[in-house]
Amino acid sequence: MSASPLPSGSFKAPDRSSNFQFGFIDLLKVVAAQLIVLHHLAFYGPMSDHVRPIAPTLIGWLDDYARIAVQVFLVVGGFLAAKSLSPQGTSTVSDPLRVMWRRYMKLVPPFLAATVLAVGASAWAGLWMTHYSISAMPTAMQLAAHALLLHSILGYESISAGAWYVAIDFQLYALLTMLLWLTGSLAKRRAMPWLAPVLVVMGVSASLLYFNRDAAWDAWAPYFFGSYGLGAIAWWARDLGRRPAVVALLMAAILLPTLYALAIDFRSRIAVALLVACALVLVSRRGIMLSRQRFAWVRAFGRISYSIFLVHFPVCLIVNAAFVKFVPARPLLQAGGMVLAWAASLAAGAIFYRWVEIPLSRLSARLSGQRLALQVPVAA
Repeated sequence: MSASPLPSGSFKAPDRSSNFQFGFIDLLKVVAAQLIVLHHLAFYGPMSDHVRPIAPTLIGWLDDYARIAVQVFLVVGGFLAAKSLSPQGTSTVSDPLRVMWRRYMKLVPPFLAATVLAVGASAWAGLWMTHYSISAMPTAMQLAAHALLLHSILGYESISAGAWYVAIDFQLYALLTMLLWLTGSLAKRRAMPWLAPVLVVMGVSASLLYFNRDAAWDAWAPYFFGSYGLGAIAWWARDLGRRPAVVALLMAAILLPTLYALAIDFRSRIAVALLVACALVLVSRRGIMLSRQRFAWVRAFGRISYSIFLVHFPVCLIVNAAFVKFVPARPLLQAGGMVLAWAASLAAGAIFYRWVEIPLSRLSARLSGQRLALQVPVAA
């Protein structure tokens, strides 16, 4: 019996484009991370408030549109989740709770460390300025909700600007994990290699046509599953060993529901997600763009993108407060402050990655290993 859920012929061709593929992913993450940092600098101010009169178009664009870069992270997240959980389109998930626990331990310890930094940054910034971007000292329940990634669902104010995304990322990964576990359980009784892709396409369609059109769902995974699921389908479509007819079906699964959803309710964020998903397939199958070996700096910045995402808000908050307190409110000087905050965010991300994210990831891996070892029966 073939292990591949999506027919791919009698052999699997070597993935000659893997370096190009992941080099392109690194580039996407780098660009998206910078846009998110700049968006928050423009959105929260107050430096951007002083800069806006001399650069209204730029600040307005960063304020209104740069946030759409989060779609890159959603699509890439689905792409890499499918690579891990279902590389050939069938489920490799036999213990979903274990898989979700590993994901939780990967995301949450660095997130909590960054949350502590955000609390300290708010307290420090509050000494120098009064501004809506400064959060009040969190309560114990608010911190607990953040630790459980339930803050948005329970109605607590986010302590940091990126907190909502960490919770949504975990929800989406858990949703895809459970969906694949379900399809794997059903496939034990009968060979259904098409089931997982079909259910993901159904989830994408439901998200794009219903959930994503209702902002009341924006604290829940179904609101974002359209973009995330497009990334998962893109992973299955990028396989060079897959038959052309199957690739065509997968591309149709990406294009048709998304274009129909855009036709009835155009959303620029969904259009961006579609472009990213198609680009991932094209780059993976054609081996174009750039390789990791030739662009090591892109790989380095891509590697620290999560750390940049986590720590940029407290860094920007402190720089904003310092420029309010100590620097005249002249547009050019405040523009220099925005550039300084951007550069400081990148530097802080690199430091956080080296001294916080990596050690915590190693500790989490050891703790998870010990926990899993305790679950293994002695007789085994």
